[in-house]
Amino acid sequence: MFTLQKTSSQTKARVGKLTTDHGDIETPIFMPVGTLGSVKAVNQDDLKEKIKAQIILGNTYHLYLRPGNDIIKAAGGLHQFIGWDKPILTDSGGYQIFSLSESRDLKEKGAIFKSHLDGSKHLFTPENVVETQRILGSDIMMILDECPPYPAEREYVENSMKLTHRWAKRGREHFLKTEAICGHEQMQFGIVQGGVHKDLRKISSQYMASLDFEGLAIGGLSVGEPTHLMYEITDFNTDHLPEKKPRYLMGVGTPANLLQNVAFGVDMFDCVMPTRNARNGMIFTRHGKVNIRNAKWKHHHQPFDSDFPSDLCQRYNMSYIHHLIKSNEILGIELTSKHNLTFYLWLMEEIRERIKNDTFSNWYQEMMKTVDQKI
Repeated sequence: MFTLQKTSSQTKARVGKLTTDHGDIETPIFMPVGTLGSVKAVNQDDLKEKIKAQIILGNTYHLYLRPGNDIIKAAGGLHQFIGWDKPILTDSGGYQIFSLSESRDLKEKGAIFKSHLDGSKHLFTPENVVETQRILGSDIMMILDECPPYPAEREYVENSMKLTHRWAKRGREHFLKTEAICGHEQMQFGIVQGGVHKDLRKISSQYMASLDFEGLAIGGLSVGEPTHLMYEITDFNTDHLPEKKPRYLMGVGTPANLLQNVAFGVDMFDCVMPTRNARNGMIFTRHGKVNIRNAKWKHHHQPFDSDFPSDLCQRYNMSYIHHLIKSNEILGIELTSKHNLTFYLWLMEEIRERIKNDTFSNWYQEMMKTVDQKI
């Protein structure tokens, strides 16, 4: 159940609460990505206690291939398997199949694809991805969809959207006639497609809303289109989504992206960027982006921001972090990953407070410039 609590007076930004059997999720929220049941370089205790993650994301495609449905079913579901007692959202694998364009085949029945692990052939249908996500026991499951590339011909995008609609109807029907098997209730979110075509986005939004999903996602963005176009389509799309259901923008993005899309009325986000960029030495901060590999940090014998609540900022100097990352030490990856996730979750908490006290609109545009600058 989703409760809309307040909307900004000058933007479409909103705060709400999404209630699950594993706890409440305060929105807007960012979901750390744990594709294989693990947020890279971060353990579950730190995720909960230090980073304060309210929900994490897993991926049906990857977990289906390894360790496999049998293993997770025997464990009692993904929560039990990974030792995580807060909410989990699982993507259906549609985006991963999209990325395997050279080794997949889309049919009316579903998507035939070759495993990236061993080349074996598999079929995902709207029905069996529901069944797999019943086994995973995620609190929120996503429907199977096709994510068209950018750029793509309008005819392709429209046909792709219509296929996603037909799959969505089948997936919703299968969800409603099956039951949860892990001892807690599950929700199902639909995914709006339509590329960068506003008329298609409107049609897709209306169709997905008609299926009465518990929430709706904006899919098919952040796939190569210019940022300004992603913003334009998201802003348009939220105008055509139900007000009293959560809105999830998939695969986005930078801190500046989060700020702007919150202003457009988005409630939920996920992205691999904070942990992937951390492994490459990029640190996100309240003052801008830091490339810790740069030689300028070699002799910086102080923490970067000692007032910020992460181990990287409060305990270690930047010279040491520079040394760890340049030396490919695991501790360096752990510290930068934990820091970036802490920053993302701190940013979302700050956003929620700003919306509640109605100072968000005067703050977020300047904050967008600050967090996006290079230091």
